[in-house]
Amino acid sequence: MHYEAAYDTLIYMSISSWQQELRETSQDPEILMDKLGLQAGQLPLTGATQAIFPFKATGPFLQRIEPNNPADPLLRQILPVRQEEIQHENYSKDPLGELASQAVPGLLHKYQGRVLLVSTGACAIHCRYCFRRHFPYAQAPSSKQSWQAALKYIYADRSIKEVILSGGDPLILTDSKLSFLVEALSAIPHIRRLRIHSRIPVVLPSRINDAFLALFHNIRIKVIMVLHSNHVNEIDDSVEQSLAALRSAGMPVLNQSVLLQGINDSSSALAELNERLFDCGVLPYYLHMLDEVEGAAHFAVDEERARKIMHELRFMLPGYLVPRLVREQIGAAYKLPIL
Repeated sequence: MHYEAAYDTLIYMSISSWQQELRETSQDPEILMDKLGLQAGQLPLTGATQAIFPFKATGPFLQRIEPNNPADPLLRQILPVRQEEIQHENYSKDPLGELASQAVPGLLHKYQGRVLLVSTGACAIHCRYCFRRHFPYAQAPSSKQSWQAALKYIYADRSIKEVILSGGDPLILTDSKLSFLVEALSAIPHIRRLRIHSRIPVVLPSRINDAFLALFHNIRIKVIMVLHSNHVNEIDDSVEQSLAALRSAGMPVLNQSVLLQGINDSSSALAELNERLFDCGVLPYYLHMLDEVEGAAHFAVDEERARKIMHELRFMLPGYLVPRLVREQIGAAYKLPIL
């Protein structure tokens, strides 16, 4: 009994730890600038986007930012700067046409054999290039009751073999809600795979605790974790431990990145990232061209340069460490490969 009580206490502490870290996310970019020793003139901030897409970042992610460096690749991913206010032709609030792809609210059915469930609008961190920064999350289901329409749709369509949990970030969900979704999807006979798209193992690694991993014990369907990491500096010892825990639970772990101007737009930066990921047991999956979402044009890398980077990357790395460079296009039957 003494052992069981101690174990229960450890589980409780682990759960409360990640939730406490989540409550303590930084939400004031000016305070962050001050802590990093940066002046307002070095990175002019914007307040124009705060109402619709506020600054937000976790403590573990912020600790990896280099002080006194306005070009830090992690800082540039999260800091709301004035360049976001500039309007650019072809950049829109719904660059992938997701609203038109909803089979029922919050369930996207764009590709044959798989659907994507926007399970929550919440994230632990707000990446400034996010293609869903304008998504109407208030209209998407985020509770056990409101997911029923999506579950009924999936159950009725036997061509669907895979469900992708996305958001927001699905790992923000409580264990109770996440367990409900996992078990409900596992109970649908024709579903073979559950793919989880998450940045949490990188930005809030304490979330990957024993209670979380227990949700996936003894389920019928195969679970795949797809990370989102863009730069090698995002991966420290705590992230490596979270990835090891996922692998120990039997989950294949893949990574997708976005090609971002001034952050990872070089073959050396991408090679270093993918080598480090493989050291952690993670395989590169996709390298996305930037989706043309309003407010993110300053991150764009043109296709000619992207092709050059990929040519160089193939010289530097074995094929299994080279991600597929892709672009998502409205109405296409799959992500379009470049090269």
